[in-house]
Amino acid sequence: MAAVTTSKATKEEVTLLLTLTASSPSRDNPTPLPSPPSCSVSTSRPLHVDHRQEVKQEETQEQLQSGTMKELLFLLLLVVMETSSRSNSSWCRQGCDCGGDLKFTICSRAHFTHLPSRIPPTTELLDLSDNNISVIPERSFSKNRKLRVLILQNNNISVVEDGCFSHLEFLQKLDLSWNRISTLTEGFSLGLVFLRELQLAHNRLTSLDSRSFMHLDGLQRLNLTCNSIHTIQVRSFSSMSTLRQLHLQNNQLTALRSGIFSMLRSLEVLNLAGNQISETEMGVFKPLTSMTLLNLADNQLSTAYFKTFLSIHTYSTHILLEGNPWNCDCDLQRVFRKLRSIQRLFLDDYYNLTCKEPPVLKDYRLMDVELCLAETVTVLIITITVVITVLAAMLMGERKRKKKKRESTGHSRESSRTSRTIKTHLTLFPLKYLHPLSLQFSVSDTDGRMTSMFLFSSSF
Repeated sequence: MAAVTTSKATKEEVTLLLTLTASSPSRDNPTPLPSPPSCSVSTSRPLHVDHRQEVKQEETQEQLQSGTMKELLFLLLLVVMETSSRSNSSWCRQGCDCGGDLKFTICSRAHFTHLPSRIPPTTELLDLSDNNISVIPERSFSKNRKLRVLILQNNNISVVEDGCFSHLEFLQKLDLSWNRISTLTEGFSLGLVFLRELQLAHNRLTSLDSRSFMHLDGLQRLNLTCNSIHTIQVRSFSSMSTLRQLHLQNNQLTALRSGIFSMLRSLEVLNLAGNQISETEMGVFKPLTSMTLLNLADNQLSTAYFKTFLSIHTYSTHILLEGNPWNCDCDLQRVFRKLRSIQRLFLDDYYNLTCKEPPVLKDYRLMDVELCLAETVTVLIITITVVITVLAAMLMGERKRKKKKRESTGHSRESSRTSRTIKTHLTLFPLKYLHPLSLQFSVSDTDGRMTSMFLFSSSF
């Protein structure tokens, strides 16, 4: 009724102003100017009339009339604005500010302990942040079906009843960050078919399952940063085929199992930084056919498997791995060497990766460790094989030479058989896997006298 009374008062005021405007001078109906004094005609000499003075008087009068019109229009505008303000205040609860033709309702820091009951039904943006609201009851926004943005951050919300957002079919952004929400039921997302962005950062969520986001078919951005999530069940995000950004940083995840990211074909950004991830199954990233950024920094990864990242089939994917306790063994070096050779994968922070194991390489950059132990062993095996072949050839040649000499001299004495023993001494100086390798071979007869020695050294 207050709104109707205000509307009537507005019409009366506008009518009054229009009446005043009509009765005031205007350019279309100017007030008649006093006729110039009549000039008596003399039979002897006619009088001269100055028409320029008349024109100047008319222009002055028109300027006065125009100024009066501007003042009246300005007063009319003030009346309309005041009327609109009174109308808004009649709809808004104390502590709220309504504007934009009642499309914006700001109730931030109003010390509310529950949702306000008087919200303009035309509201499209409702800001209830920084209050003390603890419960979102069922059918809370049944009279605000036009809402597009709902901000409830930084309250004390711990209970979100089933169906509380079921009437918000046009809602596109819902901000519930910085609250105390510990669980999400199937009824939480009921009715949010067209929701595009959901903010749940800084809450108390511990696990996610297939019911958590059952009805969020159109969601594009999901922020779950800074919760206590340690378990994500298979197909928890299966209904989000249009999701583009998933933020899970600073939680308590320890492993990534195959199937938890299934159906996320449109996902472009996956942020898993700041967790406790130490294990990733090989097929966990395979469904992410659109991923452009994978952030695994600041976790507990000590090793990596080539096939885990090879399963990412996007055209261009940037991978962040800094801040993990890498074990810089031969396998890890081989994996990173292969990953860097794949053109569609970009290890943006490779030059910042540092080793934690083995102790001799602690705090060394991975890129500075150029030779792994397995490669050293391979080189040694090849080298020993070559040396033994050379020594065998030398021994055979020596035997043939002595045989020919005995045949030429005709001596019939039986030459004592000389047994040859090959002793191989291998010395390896493994200082940070970068020091030279030295191989020493000696050949001696049965009396222990050394007949030949071969020294081979190589540096890598």
